[in-house]
Amino acid sequence: MRRTPSAAVGAILSIVLAACSSAATPSSAPGSSPSEAFGGSASPVASSLPSPSHAASSAPTSASASASASATVSASASASASASASATAGACDKEQLTLATPGTLTIGTDNPAYPPYFLENDGDSHTAPWELGDPTNGTGFESAVAYAIADRLGFSEDEVTWTVVPFANAFAPGPKSFDLDLNQVSFKPERAQTADLSEGYYFGAQSLVVMKDGPLASATSVAALKDATFGAQVGTTSYDAIVSVIAPSTESKVYDTNDAAIEALKQGTIDGVVVDLPTADFITNVQLEGSTILGQFAAGTPEYFSAVLSKGSPLTPCVNAALAELTADGTLDRLASKWLPFQDSVPTFQP
Repeated sequence: MRRTPSAAVGAILSIVLAACSSAATPSSAPGSSPSEAFGGSASPVASSLPSPSHAASSAPTSASASASASATVSASASASASASASATAGACDKEQLTLATPGTLTIGTDNPAYPPYFLENDGDSHTAPWELGDPTNGTGFESAVAYAIADRLGFSEDEVTWTVVPFANAFAPGPKSFDLDLNQVSFKPERAQTADLSEGYYFGAQSLVVMKDGPLASATSVAALKDATFGAQVGTTSYDAIVSVIAPSTESKVYDTNDAAIEALKQGTIDGVVVDLPTADFITNVQLEGSTILGQFAAGTPEYFSAVLSKGSPLTPCVNAALAELTADGTLDRLASKWLPFQDSVPTFQP
């Protein structure tokens, strides 16, 4: 679902990086994956999972949505370039950065750390206190992106530390215990009022998970969903999609966690759970037997994940410059293709 900016934007970004990232020395050759930079081969667990059985017809992804996504990414990258270009030379030098712990880049995410964003170590071992996935190992999409950002900022993997940050706490008002947080946080204007949200590192869609033998198993359009009952995690863009895209005639359910919503689907309390597409893949392949991704919703304004930083953080333009470089050289596209290989195979709901 990611779209790469134009070559012209890439040229602008090279100027930005000369100002903001000149001191960062990558630990791997340009274009190599963060897993390779770790000094070992990664086991792409997400790639080896069986493909989900999709109940909807194979309707193609909307061309207009793709064009909209491309335009939005280009505009976003251009905005990042303009904002970052104003940073003074040397402001993003590693030694000049204001950090939660001097000399260490502290990255937050929630626990459990869910695949395919974070994967477990070989042999099912975990670094305490992490459950399900282990963000410290560089495998899984968001773990790989985090270490790629760190690399462009000049930090080696042993200069990165992870801390547990519950989802809603990341963008809540007040001081932060982290330098940046990666936890599938979609950009929302209201979140940007209390925290800095970076430029996007993943552009995707919301999707619907149902039971294969449930009442919605044959639905292929949004219109066919109107009389069903849906659930989603509180405060998420998934719940927003239920309200604004499906607009069901019955009241939707809100849950504290995705796990609670999944349990409600299993018990038949709701007919479907709305989650982002990579999460849906994990649910259907690992968490809930007998479930399927019915389809994804066509994008209006493309949704994207942002890194979260403290409001007004001097690190924000540096992270944006790093993301701009990772976008321009194709690294983010390659990481999405490696860790989220299923994203273009899910059918899109008709109106």
